[in-house]
Amino acid sequence: MLSIANVSKSYSNRTLFSGVSFNVGMKDRIAVIGQNGTGKTTLFEIICGHISPDTGSIAVRRGTTIGYLRQDIERKSGRRLLDEVAQSSTHITGLAHKIQALQEDLAEEKDEEEVAGLLRELGELQHTFESSGGYNAEHEARIILSGLGFAESDFTRSLSEFSGGWQTRIELAKLLFLNPDLLILDEPTNHLDLETTRWFENYLKSYHGAVMLTSHDRAFLNNLAKKIIAIEKDDVIFYHGDYDGYVLAREKELEIRQATARRQEQKMQKEMRFIERFRYKATKATQVQSRLKQLEKVERIVVPRSTKKIKFTFIEPKRSGDVVITLKNIAKSYDSKVVYRDLNLVLNRGDRVALVGPNGAGKTTLLKMLAGVLPFEKGERIPGHNVTTAYFAQYYIEQLNPRNTLVEELRQVAPDESEQRLRGLLGAFLFSGNDVLKKVAVLSGGEKTRLAIARMLTCPANFILMDEPTNHLDIPSREILTDALEAYTGTICFITHDRTLIREVAIKIIEVRDGALNIFHGNYDDFLYQKESPVTNVGDRPSSFKVNAPPASEARYRQRERKIIEGELRNQHFQQISPVKKRITEIENKVAKLTARQAEIEALFADPDHYKDGSNVAETNREYVVTKETIRSLTTEWDKLTAEAEKLEREYKEETGKIGK
Repeated sequence: MLSIANVSKSYSNRTLFSGVSFNVGMKDRIAVIGQNGTGKTTLFEIICGHISPDTGSIAVRRGTTIGYLRQDIERKSGRRLLDEVAQSSTHITGLAHKIQALQEDLAEEKDEEEVAGLLRELGELQHTFESSGGYNAEHEARIILSGLGFAESDFTRSLSEFSGGWQTRIELAKLLFLNPDLLILDEPTNHLDLETTRWFENYLKSYHGAVMLTSHDRAFLNNLAKKIIAIEKDDVIFYHGDYDGYVLAREKELEIRQATARRQEQKMQKEMRFIERFRYKATKATQVQSRLKQLEKVERIVVPRSTKKIKFTFIEPKRSGDVVITLKNIAKSYDSKVVYRDLNLVLNRGDRVALVGPNGAGKTTLLKMLAGVLPFEKGERIPGHNVTTAYFAQYYIEQLNPRNTLVEELRQVAPDESEQRLRGLLGAFLFSGNDVLKKVAVLSGGEKTRLAIARMLTCPANFILMDEPTNHLDIPSREILTDALEAYTGTICFITHDRTLIREVAIKIIEVRDGALNIFHGNYDDFLYQKESPVTNVGDRPSSFKVNAPPASEARYRQRERKIIEGELRNQHFQQISPVKKRITEIENKVAKLTARQAEIEALFADPDHYKDGSNVAETNREYVVTKETIRSLTTEWDKLTAEAEKLEREYKEETGKIGK
């Protein structure tokens, strides 16, 4: 259906990709992945003919139709929503106009032979119109719009009344209605809530044509993709399978390449030692020259930068009381729209809560009231004992000082931390080397989000509330955020459309719907199972539950059991390793200060004026001996603790590796 041959594209001195070749078949489900800025959108634009490649060609089979959803949608105006979608097919609209014109001609025509000819032509047009879905156009448009979250009352609204996120849904609805042979979707889930994403996912699974897409939603990729095209810095990788399969295969490949590169480096160093040793010996000159030529011919093995997650021990927040926050009899409205009438909610220490529900249900309103940044008309907000709150939303990112470097930005909230410690934290959020000296002003949206999260966790509150923290984040950045929230020991309440983040972090799900809260104690898969299970009386649904019966699908049941065991192991591992890592960090900080003091004393020893006062010399000598002995003792303890931490990590990996075997 579509063939891409030897396609390359560069901008200025930067090559996005080169020599890319692949085919797209009728039923293909292809995910194009890569970090932000690697060229995923550029590849889509080339396929659609909007950008010309530097080299190569695109061949499309005659008659193949392509539908393309861009990330940036222009705002439309004038027409009604349902008309815009139902009449988006120019083929069907053209047929409808011809049918209407023929009907008007028939009403005026008197000649019987002409009437007969017009009737035959009208019959043929009506048959074509019916086979093209013309008579069902409005019905099909309603199904698609409802699936994408539009209410019946929205169908008659003007397009100009919808916000940017809903404009994207409208364009997506038009594409699905057109039913092209190839759908190309650039971040289609960015503005979809969880329910709509699941509907859209199921729609695409049964879609008759091919689908190419890019997304940062790992669950979406796993559930749809059968082929992966990964655009990396120096290579484009093709893999048959889902996203998780690609990640595992890539990790194994990198491990092999790293081991091979190490062996090659050792061999080359051995050769260089021989060359350096005998370079100037006449009897060895021939061998030296021969080995130099061999080294010049060696093709160095390049190991791509790994996207493996970086571990970091975050600062422990202060312990709060058992009850973190209480909302009592809350009433909240926006003008005439009532969001909550009598809202009651209690969150306890250690809760990891994900707020879910359709867009507009009141999730952000609830989060803001929990954070204390939104007033309400009635009721009480009661913070618990010793609770400190941090609310992460878009305005938090806007508080970053554009004139600061990344290190300076973190130092504002942690002035007593060493630069090494701050650099370590930035490294955990994928800022390495000279990146930490960049100005905030030059960062991309995703980089600012990462920096803002790092800033918040540098000196963390014990109650964190986050509204869509994954916005602008690519997959490696989302994995880093997941790691950070798993390592955080306080209480979390968050909103996200990233199902993988919910699965890996949340232990309580609160569904917000129609001004009411349904509380589910368990992970996201428990929540979905409970939602999908037949309930005899919806009004009797419990606010908490424990699953006793296995799901209909044995595979899903095993997956849920594995998640539970993984969670228990993770909690046990955290309890064991947390005090060890905490002590390691304390030692590192103490050794850094003592080493600095040792250097100061040594500088005094080199100063002749220091020896004028004998009592000072004696005191300094004593301090120097104590400092050196303390450093030695702490270093010995650090070695033991590091070995213990490595042992615990190894045992944890072994135990988790046994799950499911």
